Amino acid sequence: MPVIAVVNPKGGVGKSTFATNLAGYFAAQGHKVMLGDTDLQQSSRTWLSLRPANLPVIGAWDVMDGHVAKPPRGTTHVVLDTPAGLKGARLEAILSAADKLIVPLQASIFDILATEEFLQKLAKCDHRCKVAVMGMRVNARSRAADQLAHYVARLGLPVLGYLRDTQNYIQLAAHGATLWDVAPSRVDKDLPQWEAILDWVQK
Repeated sequence: MPVIAVVNPKGGVGKSTFATNLAGYFAAQGHKVMLGDTDLQQSSRTWLSLRPANLPVIGAWDVMDGHVAKPPRGTTHVVLDTPAGLKGARLEAILSAADKLIVPLQASIFDILATEEFLQKLAKCDHRCKVAVMGMRVNARSRAADQLAHYVARLGLPVLGYLRDTQNYIQLAAHGATLWDVAPSRVDKDLPQWEAILDWVQK
């Protein structure tokens, strides 16, 4: 059972957007997926409360006080959404539980610098989990994307890809939905950007 944690100690980088859509993909494939929200703000849990009953089911996994416990029996996939400022014992618990760690990161120099120490720690981490970076709200052909890729490559971490800045995520989230809950023609520019991500997650 794969456990994928979406982690960045900086707030506002798109962790919940990424985590909910990844869980939505697994659900659309018929998997029994649990979305665990370790953030006190409970953004992902609130999103689940908006999700219509006719959409593929995503289970809510209660993670009490930031402690990661065993998921319910029958669960095939777990996605963990994490809070800003994650560090210390709570971070170690996530690292120990996760098979793969995805760090959403915007391509601005301010975001890169704010996450630098965390990425350096992950690059040296001896935990079993594999780590990759995901460029958020960025044009893959921009200079900012090149800058992000260059910086992350120096740490020995891969950049899985780039998700563009679009209202699709915002509008779908308002209805508890994901890219995989609507007609592909509505999100035809977004779905291809997930191909490399999903390939890495499912290896």
